[in-house]
Amino acid sequence: MVESIYFSKRQPREVEKLGDVLAVLMESKIAPEQEQFSSVYEIWQQLLPPELCKHCRIDSISKGQLKVLVDSPSYMYQLQLCQTDILAGLRSQCPQFRITRLKFAAG
Repeated sequence: MVESIYFSKRQPREVEKLGDVLAVLMESKIAPEQEQFSSVYEIWQQLLPPELCKHCRIDSISKGQLKVLVDSPSYMYQLQLCQTDILAGLRSQCPQFRITRLKFAAG
């Protein structure tokens, strides 16, 4: 005995192009965050000597902590030595982020 299979007639889904979806994501989520954090990045560049900037990059800002990835333990040590001055500069020039601490990590 052969069972017959019945398929329900569904409305075809509208297909979206991946490029369109990514464009919406960029406009609604990524661009505003990038624009917001660009001021911290610019201040960071002003506070540090150019040679030191080459060896570190801002990773994230979360719950008052600015996480910075550093490519060498010697540069991490230099950042730790001037951490108080960097933090004071960020607090005064970017008070809206309420940065209370810096975290340096290998990266």
